[in-house]
Amino acid sequence: MTSADIRGSNPKTDKQKRILSGMRPTGKMHLGNFYGALYNWLLLQEEYECHYFVADWHALTTEYESPQDIAGYIPEMVMDWLSVGLDPAKSTIFVQSAIPEHAELYLIFGMFTPVPWLERNPTYKDQIQELAHKDLATYGFLGYPVLQAADILMYKAHGVPVGVDQVPHVEMTREIARRFNHLYRPLFPEPEALLTEIPKLTGTDGRKMSKSYNNCIYLSDPPEVMAQKVRQMITDVQRPYKRDPGEPDRCLAFPFHRLNLPQERLEEITESCRAAGLGCVECKVLLAEALLNNLAPIQERRRYYEAHPDEVKDILLQGNQKAREEAKRTMAEVRDAVGFNRDVQLP
Repeated sequence: MTSADIRGSNPKTDKQKRILSGMRPTGKMHLGNFYGALYNWLLLQEEYECHYFVADWHALTTEYESPQDIAGYIPEMVMDWLSVGLDPAKSTIFVQSAIPEHAELYLIFGMFTPVPWLERNPTYKDQIQELAHKDLATYGFLGYPVLQAADILMYKAHGVPVGVDQVPHVEMTREIARRFNHLYRPLFPEPEALLTEIPKLTGTDGRKMSKSYNNCIYLSDPPEVMAQKVRQMITDVQRPYKRDPGEPDRCLAFPFHRLNLPQERLEEITESCRAAGLGCVECKVLLAEALLNNLAPIQERRRYYEAHPDEVKDILLQGNQKAREEAKRTMAEVRDAVGFNRDVQLP
């Protein structure tokens, strides 16, 4: 389901329909984060009531041995969110750990979530292999989809923007919602996975853009640094010389062109590349110019927030307060449904 599909599926108006998403605080945002998630968040906040949160407890599932950096990463990440255009007047922006109700709902959900649901999660198995250098044989890592369910259902979200690899998590959230509603009383909606068309973007070395690979182009990179990184990008490995015809469809840098240039210019570059008229070095110069022009407003806003860190702090404090008020209301309903709001008769 896409963001357009959710319209009309509920008697509420579009602006009343809720979207929730979050990111682990791992530092500054790179172009993969921007085109893969943040750009879609911007579109969604114009149509829906959005909640975007800093998933710092989720970061502990893999970084529990060195948690000291997590707090420092939060303002860096949020500055990037605000710089690309997330608006605290339109979206509730908050920090997960500032809302203790998330942990309480996580605990309650954990009481009735079958372990086999967690063990069959394909993302869990994939990450165990991908992060083989870490000891992830922990309860927290196995149970993080339950915490995700608590994050989503706390705000009774109707949609969760995810890539295809995260769909199993949303489906587990739906199962947990159904199980709670069946065991106690109907309380939670079953959220839909809003599939985002994430472009396949590689880092400067041709691998997936990742901080761990040190191959990222960051939104906050100074123009000269960004231009240098673009010049270092791997392009068409089957075109060793300019005189050889190129093929944009196999060029690892060309997806960035598609995101930053108009269709007419793309067609000109494609034709010239295939005719061996435009070399890779020249092509990357064009890409750097387009990228810097498009990102200039974002970088200008980031310089503003870097100069006004207290404003970022105030935005988070206000978002935390708004999110917590809502979380308290949800947990009052949950406790009532489970039976924990009743007076205890002591002898």
